Amino acid sequence: MYTIITNEKISDNVGKAIVEAPYIAKHRKAGQFVIVIVDEVGERIPLTIADSDKKNGTITLYYQIVGTSTHKLSLKKKGEELFNVAGPLGHPTNIQRYGTCVCVGGGIGIAAVYPIAVAMKDAGNYLISIIGARNKDLLILEKELKAKSDEMIVTTDDGSHGVKGFVTDELKTILDGGKVDIVVAVGPVPMMKAVSDLTKKYTVKTLVSLNSIMVDGTGMCGGCRVTVDGKKQFTCVDGPEFDAHLVDFDELMKRLNTYKEQEKESFEKHKCKLEQYYGR
Repeated sequence: MYTIITNEKISDNVGKAIVEAPYIAKHRKAGQFVIVIVDEVGERIPLTIADSDKKNGTITLYYQIVGTSTHKLSLKKKGEELFNVAGPLGHPTNIQRYGTCVCVGGGIGIAAVYPIAVAMKDAGNYLISIIGARNKDLLILEKELKAKSDEMIVTTDDGSHGVKGFVTDELKTILDGGKVDIVVAVGPVPMMKAVSDLTKKYTVKTLVSLNSIMVDGTGMCGGCRVTVDGKKQFTCVDGPEFDAHLVDFDELMKRLNTYKEQEKESFEKHKCKLEQYYGR
């Protein structure tokens, strides 16, 4: 039912899949995600919908190959099927004509900020995009985002592409140079925290997407609990986007490591089985 149209590795640990899912393609909005189950014994993995094609009934998903399920996904071939894809899930981004909008994406988070940036531009905002990664091989969607942006800045930690430095360095320059009405940031939690800390000083409205902490994706497991404005929220059903200045990032970073050992153990067993299967 959920046929894979294309599936390719675009870097050592990032994959891009286009999947047939007509209902999701028709109804999805910027900021929403899907839950993917790769096979009948697979776990649920939340992935942001980076793009969709209503005419052909497909959605585009980017994924980081970091564990058992994403590794299984990376091995799927054109024409094969995914066991299940549920969505669209989560609250869409509140798209309005704010004025000047700065969208900041880090690493795989660029895939999540891309549809938001497109929607913000289509709503009449002046769009400034800043994307960054550790090196040029980890950058994605640069050409696509540049085509929609009024201004575009690319950074890499090692200086292998664009400006050497961090996205926050470039964001600070923009904030110092003129009026910014809203900032949207998606990426590693430390990056989002740094963006939030920076924009708070300028009292600029800032949204962050906390999709990286989601597990079940429907509010049943409680694994994505976060504290926002002193209240407990579930990222998957109350978010995934929140006011950055109200998020308890210190608690969030601690919670991200909750299943780290179990994930490592699962991945090691998975790789061992693959080696036995292929006789390596």
